[in-house]
Order: sequence, then C-alpha cells, then structure tokens
Amino acid sequence: MARDDPRLATLLRQWRHRALLTQEQLAERTGLNVRTIRGLESGPARRPRSASVRLLSEALGLDTAEQAALASTVPGAPAQPGHDIQAAAEPGNPAGLRRHPAGTGSSPGGPATPRPPPAEVTAFAGWAAAPTTLVPAQLPMAVAGFTGRSRELARLDALLDSAAGPAVVISAVSGTAGVGKTALAVLWAHRCRERFPDGQLYVNLRGYDPDRPVTAADALARFLTALGVPEPDVPPGLDERAARFRTVTAGRRMLVLLDNASSVEQVRPLLPGHPACMVLVTSRDSLAGLVAVHGASRIDLDLLSESDAVALLHRLVGDRVPAEPVAAAALAARCGLLPLALRVAAELAVAHPGSPLADLVADLDDRQHRLDLLGAGGDPRAAVRDVFSWSVRHLPADASRVFALLGLHPGPDIDRYGTAALAGVDTDRVGNILDLLSRAHLVHRTRPGRWGLHDLLRAYAADLAGTRHRDESRPALDRLFDHYLATASAAMRILYPAETHRRPQVQTPATPVPELADPAAARSWLDTERPNLVAVAADAAVHGWPAHAILLSPTLFRYLVGGHLTDALAIHGHARDAARQTGDPTGEAHATLGFGVTTWQTGRHADAIDHLQQALALFRQARDEVGQARAVGNLATVDWLLGRYEPAAEHRRQALVLFRRTGDRTGEANSLTSLGNVEHQLGRYEQAADHHSQAMALARQIGDRVVEATALTNLADAEVTLGRYEQAAMHSGRSLALFRTLGNRAGEASALTSLGAAYTASAEPTRPPSTSGTPWRCSGKTANDTARRMRTTASGRPHTPPATPTTLSPTTPSPSPLPTKPVPGTSKPGPMPASARPTISSATRTVPAATTNTPWRCTARSDPPWPRRSAPTSLRSTRSGPGHPRFVIFEVC
Repeated sequence: MARDDPRLATLLRQWRHRALLTQEQLAERTGLNVRTIRGLESGPARRPRSASVRLLSEALGLDTAEQAALASTVPGAPAQPGHDIQAAAEPGNPAGLRRHPAGTGSSPGGPATPRPPPAEVTAFAGWAAAPTTLVPAQLPMAVAGFTGRSRELARLDALLDSAAGPAVVISAVSGTAGVGKTALAVLWAHRCRERFPDGQLYVNLRGYDPDRPVTAADALARFLTALGVPEPDVPPGLDERAARFRTVTAGRRMLVLLDNASSVEQVRPLLPGHPACMVLVTSRDSLAGLVAVHGASRIDLDLLSESDAVALLHRLVGDRVPAEPVAAAALAARCGLLPLALRVAAELAVAHPGSPLADLVADLDDRQHRLDLLGAGGDPRAAVRDVFSWSVRHLPADASRVFALLGLHPGPDIDRYGTAALAGVDTDRVGNILDLLSRAHLVHRTRPGRWGLHDLLRAYAADLAGTRHRDESRPALDRLFDHYLATASAAMRILYPAETHRRPQVQTPATPVPELADPAAARSWLDTERPNLVAVAADAAVHGWPAHAILLSPTLFRYLVGGHLTDALAIHGHARDAARQTGDPTGEAHATLGFGVTTWQTGRHADAIDHLQQALALFRQARDEVGQARAVGNLATVDWLLGRYEPAAEHRRQALVLFRRTGDRTGEANSLTSLGNVEHQLGRYEQAADHHSQAMALARQIGDRVVEATALTNLADAEVTLGRYEQAAMHSGRSLALFRTLGNRAGEASALTSLGAAYTASAEPTRPPSTSGTPWRCSGKTANDTARRMRTTASGRPHTPPATPTTLSPTTPSPSPLPTKPVPGTSKPGPMPASARPTISSATRTVPAATTNTPWRCTARSDPPWPRRSAPTSLRSTRSGPGHPRFVIFEVC
C-alpha cells in the first residue's frame, strides 16, 4: 500500500493549529482514532481512506482550494466540484495552493467552476467574491532622491542571495539618528519585494520615543490581523501571539521590516521561525544580542562621504551646487554629512533661490543659534539640531508655533482638524501651514490628508513646546483631547443613535470638527483615528487628563466590541486606572464593564465573570440600575457560553426587569431577544419566537438597528425550527441587509447561516418541522459556505462586493416562492407581499437530498463544520437540543 505524500503531515499540522485544535479534539470531531491523527501528522502512516479525507476537510473547515490540496496528497481521493487537484507545491507555496479566489476552480485545466449562488442569495446578501489569500504589502513609500549606499545595498543583496540555510536571515542596520537607516531599508525592500511573493510586513516600533514606543505585543497583533487572523482570535499574551505569528508565517516567503527598534527584547518576539522569511531591523543600537544569539548580520551605517553628501545636495538643490563647489562642500560639512540634515538644508536653499549658498553656510555657522542639547562636542547628531533650529528660524511665527505644538501630539499621525485643535486656529490656515512645514521637510505626509514627524523632529518640536511655548502646552492638549472626545461622540451618535442616552454627554469643542454626514463617514473616522484614540487614552490617563481617559471608555464601547478587542482592552484599561486614581466609582464601573465584555469576547470566561461581578458591585454602589442591568445581561451571556442555561435565563429576566424599570428600551429589546435565545435552547420554540418578535418590533420603534438585526436573525432561527421557512428567509434577508449597513461582519455571518438554513430546509420536500432542534446544513456552497468563510474574517476587514451581483444563468427556471409547511397545532402562515417575498429557484428546490457531490446535498450533523473556538466576537456556537449545535449572535448589553 502506498505511503503518504510528505506534504500531508505538514498540511494537517498547519490547518489543525490554525483551527486551534489538539489532536484529541480533531479525533473527536472526525470520529477517527487519535492514533490515526498522530500517524498522519508524523508522516510514516499509511494512506488515509477517502472517507477520512472528507471528515478531516469538514472538521478543519477547509475551503475548496485547501480541500483540493489535501486531496492531491492522497492519490485516489475524490475531488469535490470546484476543487483544483492539480495544484502543486512551488517556492513560497509549499501547500500547493493556487493563488486565486478560494472555491472558484479557476486554475488552468481544472474542473469547471461551481455554479454561482442562487438569485435570492445575491438579492439579500450583495454576494461578495470569495476571499483571496491575504498578501500584505505594508512597505511605506521609498524616499525620493536616494543617493549613495551602494556598498550597503550590495551587502543586503548578498545576504538575500545566500538565504538557503535552516535559519531565518536577519540583517540589523544600525547607525546614529538621521543617518538614513529607514531610507536604506525601505528602498532595498522595494527593490526586492518580488522576491517575497507572500508579502512584506512593516512596523515602525518607535523605539526611541520616550513615552510611546510600540510594544512587541501590539506589533504582533497588527501583523496577525494583516495576515488574516481575525482580531478576536489574536491571543492575549505576548508569548502566545509570538507563537501564533511563527505558525502563520511558517512556509511563507515573506519580508519583515522592523523599523526603529530600541533593543533586542523589542525585536525578539517578532522574529518568524521559518527560514523562508527574512527580517530586516533598523536601530540606533548595535543589537549585539541579536547578532550573538540569533546570528544576525549587522550592517553599520556611517555618515555619507563628502562626495555622496554633495551629490545629494546636487539632486535636491540643482545646478547651484556645482556652481559653488566650495560652499556646497561647506554646507555638507555643517550638516554633519547626515542625510536628514542635508535634506532640510537643501529645502532652505531651494526656498531662497536668490541667495548664494555661501550666505546660507554663514548663517548656519552662527554658533549662537546652536542648541547642542546632547552636550557631545563634535557629535554628528548635534548638526541635526543645528539645522532644525536654523530651519525653524526661517519659518513664519505661526508656522513655528504649530510645528512646536505638533510635538505634543501623542499619536502616530494627525489630520488638519487635529492640528487646528492643537493650535486653536481654523482649518484653512492650518492646511497652509502644514503644506509649508511639509515643503520644509519638518513634517511628512503619511497618507493623503495626514501628516507625521520623524522621531528626531518630534523630540525637537516637543522641546520647543516645553521651552518657548510652555504656557500654551496645556491649553493646546485640552483642545486636542476635547476634539477627539467630541468627534468620537458625534460619530457614535450617528452610528448608534438608540444608545445615545447610555453615553456621556460631551460638550461641543471650540475648534472645527470634521463633517460626518452619514454612518460610512462616521465609521471611517473611527477606523482612521483609532490608533490616536488609544494613544490619547494612554496619555490622558498618565499625564493629567483623567476625565478624558474615563469618558472615552463608555463613549467608544459599542464600536470597540465590534471586533477591535486589543484596542478595547487598552482603552478600558486606561479608563479603569484613571477612575481608580481619581476615586470615580461610576467611571470605574463603566470601564470594568467594558473590560469584562472584551474579556469574554476573547474566550476568557472565568476572568470575564470576575470583571463583570466587580462592575455589578460598582454599579450598585453608584445606584446605577441601567449599569446593573447591563452587567447582569453580560453575565447571562457568559452563563450561556458555559452551557449554564437556567442561570442564563434567570440573569436575563433580572436584566429585563431592571431595563423596564429604568425605561431603557434598548436594553429591554436586547434582553427580550436574548431571553428568546435561552428559551430556544431549552426547547420552548413558540415562546422564543414570541420574544424575538417583541424585541424586533421594539427595536424598530426606537430605531436601534443593531438589536433589530439581531432579533431578526434569532427569530429566523426559531422559525426554521418551527417549519416557517418562508418567514425565516424573509427575516434573515432583512437582518443581513441591516448587518451589512452596520458593517457588522459577525452579524452578516450569522444572518447568512440562518438564510442558508431556510433554503436548505425548504429543499427537503419530505422533511417535517423540527421538534428536536436538529440543525440541517448545506454541505456545499452559497449562504452556508459564505457564512463559514465570513466566520474566519469577521474581525472587520473590508471586502468589496462585485459591481454586478452574481446571478444564475439565463437558463435558470423562473423563481418560485419558498414552500411553507403547516406546523402541527398551528395555522399555516399567510402569504407575504410579492415585493418582499424571497424566492428560490425550482432547480434548487428540486435537487434530491440524496444526490452525492452536489452543492445542495443536505445532511443533518451533530458537529459543526468549523472549530467553535474560531467563532468571532459575539458569534458563538451553542447547542440546540441534546447534542445539536446552532450559531447565535449575542448583542452585547
């Protein structure tokens, strides 16, 4: 009997690790012996049977391309429709996966593509194309006018060409501040990016920022999400994140550029473990430990030679440089031969076209304007500060002031509204000043409409703010923090108007704020400014603005629970610390509630119970009954997740009483649909449907689209169980449209699952209404397959629907309504209006359930076809009846 393809063991291990399953758990899900699983992963085991391959595919949640790769390692294994079994291993693609959208079957010579989803799915879902393999391309723009460094570039080329050993190639570019380390690394990375087809990762670690360096844990969270790990699945601890990063990058040909590192400790957790990757690190430190322990090759970047420095001035200034060679050489010397200083000086020369270079050299020679803050005579870094000082002296007074105040900004970049808040002026004037500062190379554009500062310039600007503008510093930060808090509050009011009464009232700031005309603009502002909001929370909590840190937590609560869990833990944590320091029990209660909710979203249920009970006690101390109801409601959710349904029902009833007593109708609607979920779980389907209907009507009345969409999905689940398939499809479709409008990916996945359940159930002509809650799932494509893919990407990553929705071919039979079946003891549901009725094609409806290898073959299973632990955010698997799971979304209280 033939032995296994050697790729089989590697693939199984990678996919099992991705699914967060042990070998024992995978054996339990497939029904295979654990010894079989171990044997398959160790390599020497006999070839598995075709049935085992199918069970493994389902248990691991593989998409069609991955199923094809698995089948290609087992000769004779049947290929499902749409599988590309001819995929072969190639460099950078050891799994043999084609780099086309999963499930399209579009490889040359491959089988025919599976048929598109039925028209009713496209009508409700705005069918999105299948996701492609994520290939991050995070390199920043290369600097213009790069000059010299041919020896260092050749050294990096040689390191790459020799990368054939068992260890990761690490190159550490070190040198003094302003010497051009980042420019060299980014230019080389762009030149060689084709050598890294699986992507290029980049992070500015801000290692020499005295207050706000990027931690290794935060950098890993960014890398993991960029590599396709849903944010709720990013592990909480540094070691766990590092291990997951090594797993995700294993076998991928990638470049990791770690810019501006401060120490080996900051870098070490960010190192991949597979030799297919290359790491490039820039640092002012020599990183001796990286060389000694990890075998890094160090490239020490020295000052430019005089000829290269003059050549750089020539490229930036023009023909005046060869016309005044002595003055040009003197100017290069005054700049310390540092590229950063040379660029700033060149801009000054360009700004004074009528002045000889000799006059500019004489101006810079005026020692009374030198700062020498570093106190090291002859230190080339002092030349940078000389040039900065020289440049700022040539600015108009208002531009010099704005530059200094920008040094106070805690975040990575800023727009003109934030700058206007800092400076206390209008946005038109600030826009002109930012353009002027950009031309002077004192700020740089990070992307359209946003500006940042080199770390040396940021430190110099902060020093100016603390000396020349000391009296303005605190009022400037008051205005800035007011701006971020007020604009965040306005964005939340647009996105979640029904919860306005739960958020703190925030005063309108004195400075201009961006116009947020619709929910899309509000969400875009929050997404763009989220790193700044986290930085503001940290800075405000530590440096004397505790009220702003405390208020950001309840203001951003609903947005953060939508999948931004790492940032949620940071913002709620800073708010809780600030509230404790100032003796604010109400603020501490809200922050602790947010921390507890985020904790259960990350799967740490025991910790979540502790935090939520602390929040409940604090709300009782503050006599805040709405807060008490929210804490109790979230405790009910944790009970549910732990399978404690009777305690969950009791907590839901307590929350419902409190919400009704306080007149919080949003909380009442949420509690009603959540109570309906518990009743569904306990087999009381009619009561469940009634509570979901009440919740839907109440949420629609008060304009709470989140709870309305949640109630609609839950109602559809109950209606499928009761045999009301037409109503279930209608309610699932409405829910899906709402969730898409809200940008709630977890909700979309749940609505698609419900929609697929309705179609699947209606496709079985003899199936009676369920009395046991057994879920019926579609084993192939359309809504269920889309929902499974979305469950792995529900962290909020955007997707682009096709310009024209996919539809059935012109030969598709004309659509007919979903059949409905009377439920014993009830009357048959009445017909819906034709305009609102979802349709399902007769071709789909008449496919026999027993047909094999069909996208519409329906089977009843007691195990879900995806790992429960991968369910994102508020989407969780639970059990409907003895041994039968169903997916439910929990709207966070």
